Amino acid sequence: MQKIDLLNGGYVGFVEAWGSDERIIEAARMSTGKGFEGWEKDEKLLAYLYNNKHSTPFEMAGMVIEVKAPIFVFREWHRHRTQSYNEMSARYIPLPDENYIPSIERLMLGANTATSNKQAQGNGQVLTPEDAQVWLDCIIESYQTAQSVYETGIALGIPKELARLPVPVARYSRMRASANLRNWLAFLTLRTATAAQWEIRQYADAVGQLIAENFPHTWALFEKEQAHG
Repeated sequence: MQKIDLLNGGYVGFVEAWGSDERIIEAARMSTGKGFEGWEKDEKLLAYLYNNKHSTPFEMAGMVIEVKAPIFVFREWHRHRTQSYNEMSARYIPLPDENYIPSIERLMLGANTATSNKQAQGNGQVLTPEDAQVWLDCIIESYQTAQSVYETGIALGIPKELARLPVPVARYSRMRASANLRNWLAFLTLRTATAAQWEIRQYADAVGQLIAENFPHTWALFEKEQAHG
């Protein structure tokens, strides 16, 4: 499986795609009984469909991916209810002891900068790299404590669905996600925006790479739209 590595232990993996830019054209031409006639002519038709929000043909193609990400990223991702998901479950198997550890650079990002994105700001106190490292040391220790409590619960016979309670939202989980092309692009519109949290933007950018590889003509239209706001 082709994988794009992300953060300190995550990835987006390509599982399969269905349809193509050509199939989108064929779907649009069902009303006239014609099919794909070559990109010299049909590039204009694809652009017309995209720019005028004739979206149904873009539902005739899509993609399945596998994602390994921190649980808090999935909690944002799952708000996109037009996708289909299946995630690994700690009710059945113990979650591996893998947690997201942000870099010092990530912690400093936006901490000392005024921004319209209130969630990305600090509390007004100047954050130094030294203080950021102190916090990182604390959170790594908390991960270790949480894992110890988790393993103790499992060893004592606590049901796995309850033994998982101390697991942090930084814990990596895995899922499969499937959507048609129209809804993947809607996901990217929101999750590649500067207002989106940095972590999920990394995943959205990786999804965009896979879409660009599998649907290059549609991707070019999406990029043009994003560039013009």
